[in-house]
This record gives sequence, C-alpha cells and structure tokens, in this order.
Amino acid sequence: MRSGTCERVSSETIVSVTIGLEGTGRHEISTGIPMYDHLLAQFAFHSGCDLEISARSLDALAHHVIEDVALVLGDALSRALGERRGMARYGWCLLPMDDALARVAVDLGGRPYSRTELGVSAQYVEELEVAMIPHFFTSISWRAGMTVHVDLLAGSDPHHKIEACFKGFGRACAAAWAPVAGQSAAIPSTKGVI
Repeated sequence: MRSGTCERVSSETIVSVTIGLEGTGRHEISTGIPMYDHLLAQFAFHSGCDLEISARSLDALAHHVIEDVALVLGDALSRALGERRGMARYGWCLLPMDDALARVAVDLGGRPYSRTELGVSAQYVEELEVAMIPHFFTSISWRAGMTVHVDLLAGSDPHHKIEACFKGFGRACAAAWAPVAGQSAAIPSTKGVI
C-alpha cells in the first residue's frame, strides 16, 4: 500500500499527516479550523484515501495552520507516490454541487504549478479566509510535485463553490494516482523519468 507520513514542527505550528492512497476515505482531521477540517474531509472521502491530520497552532494565526497543513500534506503525498511508477499520472473532474460547478485537473508528474480561479466575492466562508484557498493549492503543489488547475465555472453560494473545488480535487487526484493495470513498473513519461 502506498502511504506517507510527515511531520513539521516550527515556532508557529505542529503538524502531522499520514496518507494512504489505497484507502476507503476514512479520515481523522483536527486543525482547529472547522471549515478547513470539512474541506480536507471532502478531499479524503472523494479521493478514497485514508487521511490523518493533526495540527496545533502555537501562534493563534490561521494562515500558518492552513499553509503548514498543505505543505505537510504535500510532503506526505509525495512520499506515498514514491517513484511514481505505474500510475495514470493525470486526473480531472467536473464536479457539480447544487449551484456550483468546479473543474479540477491535476498532473502528478513532479512539476509544481498551481492556478486557481474561484470567483468568490466573499472574504470569509464559515470563518475561513477565501484568499487561503488558492494558497492551499499552491502550497500542496510545491511539496507534492504536482500541477493543479482549479476553475469555478458556476455558482452563487460561496460555501458550495469552495467545497466543490475540494471534492473535485479529491476525485482528480484519485484518477491521477490510480494504478494502471499491467504497468506497475512503468514511469508515466516518454522521458523515462519523473
């Protein structure tokens, strides 16, 4: 089973993450930010990974918790992917959630890049700063070595719009890290390396 565990201890936060890619969507998440916990739970459930996240703030700043959890989750995901052999590499999802429609595409090919277009005018959703959502995707992409494109195509409810992005991200990741039958040793690149 592909899995990874990483920790980060700084003067700002203490974060621990364990991810198992061949899971059942089981999750235990505690960041101290209820909406963030909810979004990460959606990622776990819709990707089918098993995910344990424990984060404690040492300076009471939500920004540091959100960023550090994304960084450590990216590290753990990179560790779980290992040499990235035998996987599909690319994944995408067009996800409707009531009024919201999110398009998410990922490439687990080792190159970090992130572009997020939310079109959310609200500054906060359930006390989570909306500006931190693109920052989450940028931070995880750096550490996981993944390209992430997130586009909100429709929606009026800010909660639905952001949640649809995390559900779509989970489903796109599941498609990308899915094993390719009969190619367990293959590197998914014409270069022969990732």
